[in-house]
Amino acid sequence: MSSDLPAEPPAARPQQMGVTYLLGRSLIAPLARAVYRPRVEGRENVPRTGPVIFASNHLSFIDSIAIPVAAPRPVHFMAKAAYFEKWASRQFFTAIGAIGVERGAGQKALEALDQQRALLEDGRAVALYPEGTRSLDGRLYKGRTGVAFLALQTGAPVVPVGLIGTDAVMPVGAKFPSTKPRITVRFGAPLDLSPHGPASSGRARRGATDEIMAAIHALSEQELAGAYNEAPAQNPIERIKQVLPHERL
Repeated sequence: MSSDLPAEPPAARPQQMGVTYLLGRSLIAPLARAVYRPRVEGRENVPRTGPVIFASNHLSFIDSIAIPVAAPRPVHFMAKAAYFEKWASRQFFTAIGAIGVERGAGQKALEALDQQRALLEDGRAVALYPEGTRSLDGRLYKGRTGVAFLALQTGAPVVPVGLIGTDAVMPVGAKFPSTKPRITVRFGAPLDLSPHGPASSGRARRGATDEIMAAIHALSEQELAGAYNEAPAQNPIERIKQVLPHERL
């Protein structure tokens, strides 16, 4: 697979989270651990300093809360910019380490990767979902190459994460999480993806992505879907595009 990615631009300056985030991490994380009592495995696998990418399966809205709560260090993740339009939701998402981005394909996807690269080059940790969106049927879908591209570009290790039971706590469509089910968060050993080759190589990005997904699968024990998690095509052009081989970021 040849590269169709643009030349690497200078990284944007990472967003400073401020007092809201510091208060949120000190208050929300202990409260969530007390209420939900998550089973956490493999915390010793998480590097305590330096850049790191958490690559996880994605089952529920609360996945982006479960990982920061379980991780032994601050974690940032991307969230839809719409979540930051109202004051109350903006304060909540900022408090749990979210950074607003315009989601989408093409240029929007590359701009989101650039923001994440800036965080990593500042020595921070980010959480990403290689599947791209939540699994509605509980299966593990094929990984998109954006996470591998970011890891190969920055040299940051990738810690695979297997989330189990978050879809029972807050299924798709639920307005509030249940406090009854317990979730499990499994952190795997860090992956050094550099042997796959440079970020500019499509073959390297695909091979690194497959290694990440294999590690997530070993932790989550989900059934494999064998396909990308994509919305149904709305027109013939979209159907043709989904059938034809092309790289998904």
